[in-house]
Amino acid sequence: MAVGDSNFDSRLRREAMAWLAVRTNDGAEWLTRQDIEDFHFEGEPRRLQATQTGIWKPKDLSAALSIQTVYRAPGKDRPYDDRVGDDGLLRYAWRGDDPNHPDNRALRSAMQQELPLIWFFGVGMAPAVFQPVFPVFLLWEEPEKKQFVIDPNVGKGLIGRESPIEEHLRRYLMVETKRRLHQPVFRSTVLRAYRSRCSVCALAHRELLDAAHIIPDAAEEGIASVVNGIALCKIHHAAFDALILGIRPDFIVEVREDILKEVDGPMLKHGIQGRHGERLMELPRNRREHPRKDLLEQAYERFRTA
Repeated sequence: MAVGDSNFDSRLRREAMAWLAVRTNDGAEWLTRQDIEDFHFEGEPRRLQATQTGIWKPKDLSAALSIQTVYRAPGKDRPYDDRVGDDGLLRYAWRGDDPNHPDNRALRSAMQQELPLIWFFGVGMAPAVFQPVFPVFLLWEEPEKKQFVIDPNVGKGLIGRESPIEEHLRRYLMVETKRRLHQPVFRSTVLRAYRSRCSVCALAHRELLDAAHIIPDAAEEGIASVVNGIALCKIHHAAFDALILGIRPDFIVEVREDILKEVDGPMLKHGIQGRHGERLMELPRNRREHPRKDLLEQAYERFRTA
């Protein structure tokens, strides 16, 4: 098969993304690097992800197949600055400073051919764990900043480099980018840190767990980071958001006084009231990933004044 066979290329990308959709339960689950190595195409094992760099171009393709962003614990910088611009669009940094580095050329080729890419976004280490986000597209290049503009299938066809982005479109791009990238990455990062257990009751059924924001993501302080998250089952997440249950900065659970006086069934008695005064049952093993005390303090103050 010749390098650049477009039919082969499109089949490989389509089947890789279909396989990832199944393995991640449509993006709800994360995968280890070893999990990702299980992919086979036309009866042969196929690598989907770079191991030493951020950009992966198989030898028999004319353009990059995937990119990755490695995980760094809170307080540690990533080796590359992948960020959201003021226009609501994401950026992906070049590899190094040379525009003609093979990896940068591979991304440029994917951009020019408008090919879909897979973004493996790191959500944990030891072992390396990734949240696959796909398809993503490269919209244009900003060589003066040594980066590409990357789109999680939100703005493709809606915007151009030279066209001003109106405010309503910018808001739409930011909301959709958050839904398609930040939310699944945040969920996987938090649930992985809490070993897929509810922090309040230790329930271990991942399908019944949420990654709850301590400070809502709509607020200025509501950062999309594990330090602003806590793994909660759906009952305790709802109780936390409804200010029925609060968490002190010393990780002690409190239940609102009027709820403590209620008489109801076993769920209220054992699931809510019984947690009053108890310490959280699960916290991340890595202290860097513990909830930030100042964010817990803000949320607890809101609970106290409810």
